[in-house]
Amino acid sequence: MKLRNVAIIAHVDHGKTTLVDQLFRQSGTFRDNQRVEERAMDSNDLEKERGITILAKCTSVDWHGTHINIVDTPGHADFGAEVERILSMVDGVILLVDAAEGPMPQTKFVTGKALALGLRPIVVVNKIDRPDARPAEVLDEVFELFINLDASDEQLDFPTLYASGRAGYAGLTDDVRSGDLTPLFDTIVSHVPAPTTDPSGEFRMRTTLLDRDPFLGRILTGRIEGGRLDVNMPIKAIDVNGNVVEEGRATKVFAFRGLDRVPVDSAEAGEIVAIAGLVKATVSNTIAEPVVTEPLPARPIDPPTLAMSFSVNDSPFAGRDGDKVQSRVIRERLEREAEGNVAIKVTMSADNDSFEVAGRGELQLGVLIETLRREGFELSISRPRVLFRDGADSESGGREEPFETVVVDVDDEFSGTVIDKMALRKAEMTDMRPSGGGKTRLTFSAPSRGLIGYHGEFLSDTRGTGIMNRLFEKYAPYKGPIQGRQNGVLISMEQGPAVAYALSALEDRGVLFISAGEMLYEGMVIGENAKPQDLEVNPLKSKQLTNFRASGPKDEGIRLTPPRRMSLEQAIAYIQDDELVEVTPKAVRIRKRYLDPHERKKASRKLEAA
Repeated sequence: MKLRNVAIIAHVDHGKTTLVDQLFRQSGTFRDNQRVEERAMDSNDLEKERGITILAKCTSVDWHGTHINIVDTPGHADFGAEVERILSMVDGVILLVDAAEGPMPQTKFVTGKALALGLRPIVVVNKIDRPDARPAEVLDEVFELFINLDASDEQLDFPTLYASGRAGYAGLTDDVRSGDLTPLFDTIVSHVPAPTTDPSGEFRMRTTLLDRDPFLGRILTGRIEGGRLDVNMPIKAIDVNGNVVEEGRATKVFAFRGLDRVPVDSAEAGEIVAIAGLVKATVSNTIAEPVVTEPLPARPIDPPTLAMSFSVNDSPFAGRDGDKVQSRVIRERLEREAEGNVAIKVTMSADNDSFEVAGRGELQLGVLIETLRREGFELSISRPRVLFRDGADSESGGREEPFETVVVDVDDEFSGTVIDKMALRKAEMTDMRPSGGGKTRLTFSAPSRGLIGYHGEFLSDTRGTGIMNRLFEKYAPYKGPIQGRQNGVLISMEQGPAVAYALSALEDRGVLFISAGEMLYEGMVIGENAKPQDLEVNPLKSKQLTNFRASGPKDEGIRLTPPRRMSLEQAIAYIQDDELVEVTPKAVRIRKRYLDPHERKKASRKLEAA
């Protein structure tokens, strides 16, 4: 069987899902009248809403005797821990760009990785039938992007196709307006090389993706680099250092056929397969025959750089919205997540009521919290904190903290503001160059803790036009304290529904997070104080009724400023160490860690003494 393994890279709304659905239909994978949901690529609800690919997925089509495996790739750096391993499974990439919008930032990260691995791209200019299409300029922008990403001469000599995924045609010139996708199939077969593997050697496979099945346990996906795999064959897992992780049998072997994982009796070198039967093996392990002792070269799993505490919701409103509130249920769900997502580490605290969850970044942990919330969980989330390590081996000794490379594309007029803000966060600028079109590209080396909560402020500072890409760089000596939130908060001292009369009086004190009629409890944060101190207030206070001051039409005319509503990520970035975010299926609230004011004072005194 002839094989081609190719990864597909595309920005949101550039037509990836539609194009892949047409590839399925025209290759005969789907019947013409078969209804197909958008599940081949961005199938997850959060992926559709956020416009990002979170989970890497494999699909496949057959074209005139050639089996083409198509692998989707996450574009965001928080989910990029797997990108290099995913790209190690393929021999070519398809870069899909919108004929009007051109190459977008989400694709730059993965495109850079693909070019660095020596993969030769195929460029597909999609939506060629748009009235505002500008294919010639878009092609120039792609060429410029490749030059900026240090592409080789061979990679710059890429084939270009013009297509309409919705209409289901592709061609070699930008005036194509009919036909089918045959030119794209033919280009994949002719341009992407066959896998360079050793079919006669011992069976070896590098694990690239890890999934969990409720019946089969761990499912390990990767490309067979040598030999042949048969069902029930004895296998073992070896880590990157050559140590044996475990031994067992390949109880099930799956190949990808269309959108489905199909059981097969055997698979040969070059094929992308999934294996069940091992219970400890993980990503970057080599799965091989028992006689093999040398592991395949693999990128080690990047260490987590950020941690949050997930604890049981103990607010007065606990259990009103969700049905999963016990620590045992939370622990089981987090352990299941850690088993399938190698970038996340879960450890239990001494009191068994909270868990430290470490990951690669705010977005990754935010997606996990949002997923749990939708599943009916109630949680209390702490402020994110970076994970330090002992730097005894470094020149300076002492603590080391994670640093990230931050690449920012901004309009020229905003570059000064961004440089000032990054300097406050102890970032050092390493490069500054014009990127064309009145934009400047700034590159920084910044401590991860300085970037917590900055993205929202960055978008405000650049009027929503700035683009920021972050990538783990290194551990380096601690850079000293970084200034945090300047303002204190307004704390409710009563429990009950908020009263408009009281809130109108509190508007002079700062910015409110709540509106009239919302249920509050003691210790809940209801707004931001205009001053640096925290302030306890009574948002339930109503107007005293006397003969001289009666309730009347004037009271009904109280107009409150619309409250500042925070998203989950904004709330997590906003809180201080003595605060928590209460997350339920229906609400996101900010509260003090200790709801009782006397407990707060005690904790504050202890902290000062320490």
